[in-house]
Amino acid sequence: MADLPILSCPELERDIWRMYRDFFDKAERRRRWRIADDIPWNECNRNLDPAVADVIETFCAVELYLPDYTGKILPVVRPSKGRTWFYANWGYEESKHSLALNDWLVKSGHRSDEYMTDMESKVFEREWNLPTESHVGMLCYAMSQELATFINYRNLKNRIAALGGDPALEKLLGFISIDERAHYSFFRDATKIFLTHDREGTIAQLRPILNQFQMPAVHDLLDESTKRIERIRNLEVFNEEIFYREVYFPIITDLGITKAEMRGKPIKKSYKTDPNPSTSA
Repeated sequence: MADLPILSCPELERDIWRMYRDFFDKAERRRRWRIADDIPWNECNRNLDPAVADVIETFCAVELYLPDYTGKILPVVRPSKGRTWFYANWGYEESKHSLALNDWLVKSGHRSDEYMTDMESKVFEREWNLPTESHVGMLCYAMSQELATFINYRNLKNRIAALGGDPALEKLLGFISIDERAHYSFFRDATKIFLTHDREGTIAQLRPILNQFQMPAVHDLLDESTKRIERIRNLEVFNEEIFYREVYFPIITDLGITKAEMRGKPIKKSYKTDPNPSTSA
């Protein structure tokens, strides 16, 4: 699975840089929110189903691996200004998600400051590693991960009303969901650009990412991972069926990739016949 070398296509890099500027400008105009001012913290529900707090703790713990996420991908994509600048912005937004989730757990009374400090210490004892060394593979991974993360946050937000309601958490999850959807859109559009330059190579990188997909950290880096996954499934926030219905198939549809291509079958090519071959150079 050889990668298309970074900077081998100036046109590709120009397109990604333009995408990033558009992404950034829209974020500045439409998506920026402030933890202290834009969430009704006085409306936290201290009696909300404890299972919700368990899931929020898991999401918060996953976000705490941000130093690994950014620290390990930036050297891989450093030659690409568009992707480097995007990951810097992405890191800022993800750090805000982590802070806000932590704040809700404490302000709602579901967790203490001491508990969160202990949880953070356990997280930092372990290290997340890139699932692939391919820069194109990581682009495909990030795209898939961001859509799955959006689905997780959206579904949990939609479940809260039936579990007792929490205006502060619902507002917070709404902000985060919008951010995650915007991240997915950037990665998807960047993947489309790579598809135009190296379709077979890009699909070859995407195939194992989708076929072996796992949420980062939850499965192998967090304490009581089995219990955490079960909580997420029991609340119908995310499971295998949801993954295929709302992540796998939407991605290949958005990218215009066929099921046959995802199975690794050769791509059929059509060639136009030169009506006057004798004049060809």
